[in-house]
Amino acid sequence: MKKIEKLIDRIIKRVNIGLREHNFDVAPYIRDIVPLDQLSKFYAFYGITDQHPLHFHFSNSSLGGSYFLGKCKVDNAILYKCDIRGDELKAKGQTFSSGGIDIHLDDDETIWIKDSFLIKTLVHNFSHDPEKPDLFLIKNSISAPYANIHGAPIDGCFLGPFSTVDLSTLHDCVIGTYSYVQVGDLSHKVVEPGRVWVSVKDVFDFDYRFPEEVLQNRYIAFEPGKGAMGLFMDFAEDLKTDFQRLYDVVNLESPMKIPDGAAINRYSVFKGKTRVHENVLVAQRAFLENAYLGKGANAQENCYISFSHLDGFNVTAHGATIIYAFMEEKVFTGFNSFVQGLKDEPLRVGRESIIMPHTIIDLKEPVKIPPRHLVWGYIRTQSDLEYNTVSLDRLSKINDSLTVGNMRFQGSGAKFVEAFQHRIDHILEANGAFFDGTSNRGHAQMGQSISFNIMQPYQMGERQGISPTIDIHP
Repeated sequence: MKKIEKLIDRIIKRVNIGLREHNFDVAPYIRDIVPLDQLSKFYAFYGITDQHPLHFHFSNSSLGGSYFLGKCKVDNAILYKCDIRGDELKAKGQTFSSGGIDIHLDDDETIWIKDSFLIKTLVHNFSHDPEKPDLFLIKNSISAPYANIHGAPIDGCFLGPFSTVDLSTLHDCVIGTYSYVQVGDLSHKVVEPGRVWVSVKDVFDFDYRFPEEVLQNRYIAFEPGKGAMGLFMDFAEDLKTDFQRLYDVVNLESPMKIPDGAAINRYSVFKGKTRVHENVLVAQRAFLENAYLGKGANAQENCYISFSHLDGFNVTAHGATIIYAFMEEKVFTGFNSFVQGLKDEPLRVGRESIIMPHTIIDLKEPVKIPPRHLVWGYIRTQSDLEYNTVSLDRLSKINDSLTVGNMRFQGSGAKFVEAFQHRIDHILEANGAFFDGTSNRGHAQMGQSISFNIMQPYQMGERQGISPTIDIHP
């Protein structure tokens, strides 16, 4: 496996160069996090449809267990059980508008992952950079397990486990374990573990930090030489056996009759009495057990929804967990949130409420969240809501600052609420939640005709775990 070892050394050196001002060495965190023999055990796979651009290029890379959709390039990189989702790539001839300027695309947009090591990471392009409208670039970067890279080109960065970078452009940054960052441009910054930070310059700034002991003592910790530990990691890893059959069987029947306008990915798990309705989207690596998803709801990659009811038009973002909960219509559950009610007293969340990314609701008594509330932080009892929620109506009236518990908000609350509601509507529209049989098609409808092809790495010799150079195009 000499090629793999050299490739890992190459990536570590390139990432360390970008992070040298922080005196941050990624090697102790990453070198042994994936046993090298694992990289040759799993095939990579890609989806093709007549609805998505098709051109894949892979060179000098290891791709074990990873999934690709859209137009992607991977060079000198290791991707282990990642999801590279390019279903919103812009096409040649489209016009991209930013800041009142219309930019005409002369080429199809491409996801390019170069000199990087991504582990169980979700990559979704959703580009926003007007300087590079035809390129979504991840370069000289490393991400630990269950991180999300969503609409966030990165260069020279390290992402801790269960972290999320969202609608941002990052250069030479360290993003701490279970931190969420949506801040536009960020350079040469260390973001502490457990920070949830949403900021638009001169408009608003939302900032919350988990108490360090809450995360490290129970939910997630990351130490050099030991890897990721805690309830989050145990929970995710315990599901591996349920997914194994999906990869061992070539032809797999759908677990149920698929309703009109809905799409259930072939690489998702269904157990128990699970029901989904029309226009529902269930992405790959989603896990549903005794769950009800009403019209237009979705379960995105690495979601876990168990013993829960979602009324309809609910968004369950990448990596979110929902257990023993009743969600009224159009509730948003953000990236990597962990929401767990009680078996005999499910958590109840009122309609149009927003559970912020990286929120932990782990109940020890019954809790009910009213309609149209913003929710964040760490909640275990009904009294915790006083310090971790605010009504959207109240927040919309804030024009200067608001402090609630450990959360600090500055700027325009109305703009913050408007931005979130616009994004939820965009997600529902893009996923096809409003499909009426002829118009408003989205990912659910376009994904119904998807087929999958696999790619195997070298199994022996110095190239073991490396995939051959491949070009796939129409």
